[in-house]
Amino acid sequence: MAHVLLIEDDDLIRRALAVALERLGHRVVGASTAVEGLTHALQDGVDIIVLDLGLPDLDGMQVLKMLRASLGIPVVIATARDEEAETVKALNLGADDYVIKPFSVEHLQARMAAVLRRTQPDPLRPPLRVGGLLVDLHAHTVSLDGHLLELRPKEFALLSYLVERAGRMVSKAELRAEVWQNAFGVTDKTVDVHLSWLRRRLGESAASPRYLHTVRGVGVKLHAPLSR
Repeated sequence: MAHVLLIEDDDLIRRALAVALERLGHRVVGASTAVEGLTHALQDGVDIIVLDLGLPDLDGMQVLKMLRASLGIPVVIATARDEEAETVKALNLGADDYVIKPFSVEHLQARMAAVLRRTQPDPLRPPLRVGGLLVDLHAHTVSLDGHLLELRPKEFALLSYLVERAGRMVSKAELRAEVWQNAFGVTDKTVDVHLSWLRRRLGESAASPRYLHTVRGVGVKLHAPLSR
């Protein structure tokens, strides 16, 4: 079971969630403000963060940015904000999932479990190599031709998924389902934007691909650059 940080300003909701998650076997620490939550995130060695966006001292989106700038802990947004633009913004900032209130504890537990399966790889698994691209799932690092790349969490998840399936065409529908877990508000455009960002990180473009090759109207295929 996981060590969970709940950042939620509503005392009743926070306490009820904490009790329910603890009954499921999780260890839970709660925070009612952004500052308190960030302190716990930095000091307590938590496995996953459940973050409300409506906090009294800082907006949750700003907290998400700060978490992503300093930590690799997975974050599930749990909020009453159900606008599509808010969902897309949170996912683009690096949220691993987005759950809209009201929700059941069982639903939250399932989402958390799915996120943890994606973000906690087997430490004994060797790094994945495709050409000059090296992806270490356990260390959460990527290097290209010996140079370390800085990727956002969702870019890392997307690249990892494609590297694990190198040489196979992967559809956008599959990426939405497996990388974004069919999160509300995620569309083919979301996938296209992240692929574009990833290409820039790899020093290529859709017009001049090296690793990421578009299969027009279908999806994308990752493979090593062809020898010249």
